[in-house]
Amino acid sequence: MPAPGPVHPFRLAVFASGGGSNFRSMIDAVEDGTLNAEIVLCVSNHEAAGALDRAADHGIPTAIIDPDPLEGRAFARRLLEVLDDHDVTFVALAGYLRKIPPAVVEAYRHRMLNIHPALLPSFGGKGMYGMNVHRAVVDYGVHWTGATVHLVDEEYDHGPIVLQQPVPVYHDDTPDDVARRVLAVEHAIYPRALRLFSVGRVQVDGRSVRILDAPPDAPPAS
Repeated sequence: MPAPGPVHPFRLAVFASGGGSNFRSMIDAVEDGTLNAEIVLCVSNHEAAGALDRAADHGIPTAIIDPDPLEGRAFARRLLEVLDDHDVTFVALAGYLRKIPPAVVEAYRHRMLNIHPALLPSFGGKGMYGMNVHRAVVDYGVHWTGATVHLVDEEYDHGPIVLQQPVPVYHDDTPDDVARRVLAVEHAIYPRALRLFSVGRVQVDGRSVRILDAPPDAPPAS
């Protein structure tokens, strides 16, 4: 079914398990005016996540929710409670290493994005994250990898693809070389994808995602 129009107000929650460099790219886009959104919450599964420090530096509320001591439904309820408490209207996963419970996916259907450091459906699925992906790319010998922004559904790295950008892989690349090149692309396309949703330019029909033309007086999604 088609996604709704512009998400107003665009109150964004970012889920992160690590340092949150994609989170930083979103903060930068909000602060420089290229993303008309308010980041109202940063959620992590552990207190050592660097993303929490980034949030604190910018006055963004945080929540630490460890799913390990919770059974599945309790974890889902806790996430939904904290999202509701902050009036969240959209969710972005930025290196969040826990599977989102189905009840949360359903509550934010077509309003939850993830970014993956490869060209899905290649090199995706359970256990394929971070350097695991880049090592697999180099080991397989592919000539191209990239980054994919996709909607979140009930399976790992499976939801409809919104944006992709390829990145070359050279014969003497190490996984670290590939990671640096891909990360630069991630930082560019993730805020761009969020802006497309914020202005209602994304239409979803099953697995098909269409980026609608911008009105003549609209600024570019960059």
